[in-house]
Amino acid sequence: MNAAAERMPRARPLPVEERRAAIAQATVPLLVAHGRDVTTRQIAEASGVAEGTLFRVFPDKEAIIDAAVEAFLDPEPFRDAIRRIDPALPLELKVELVLARLQDRFSGIFGVFSSLGMRARPPVAADAGVIIGIVERLLEPDLERLRVPPAKVLGLLRLIAFSSAMPHFGGWTGLDTAELASLVVHGIASGDADSAAASEPASER
Repeated sequence: MNAAAERMPRARPLPVEERRAAIAQATVPLLVAHGRDVTTRQIAEASGVAEGTLFRVFPDKEAIIDAAVEAFLDPEPFRDAIRRIDPALPLELKVELVLARLQDRFSGIFGVFSSLGMRARPPVAADAGVIIGIVERLLEPDLERLRVPPAKVLGLLRLIAFSSAMPHFGGWTGLDTAELASLVVHGIASGDADSAAASEPASER
């Protein structure tokens, strides 16, 4: 047994599917750093297993990369992050938190896909109604203030997050997430010319 093997802690026994999922998750940040040049040794070290363990649950390195990309695109962790936002928070803060999570999501996608030489694309949820429902519940306390339905709020935030997360594009605006959220909530015009329209509930429009 070589010294590296002696230093490697013995992996806790896991069912095959759990081991596959753990390896896939551990591989995601390695893809951002190394792309397809990531080695199975690096994957094994990040996963806390021996290299031989990798090939007991995956046929080859490409299969590990495919599983890592699939795990990264899974929408459920993102949905859970939105669910954890307290609906009782102020509207502007809720918008900022949703926007920040969307930006993180898109930034990660750009990083993973560019490192693999693939064209990044926005993730499309298998059931868009799920995330819309989550955002509707989050914004329910603020319906009387909204000029558009929560689904359109989400659509606008997705557009802003996608563009602001794009490499070589988002940084030049000089706007951070809090400033973008403030613009979404309050608009760009000052004064009360639109006060009558702003006070009309989205449900009545």
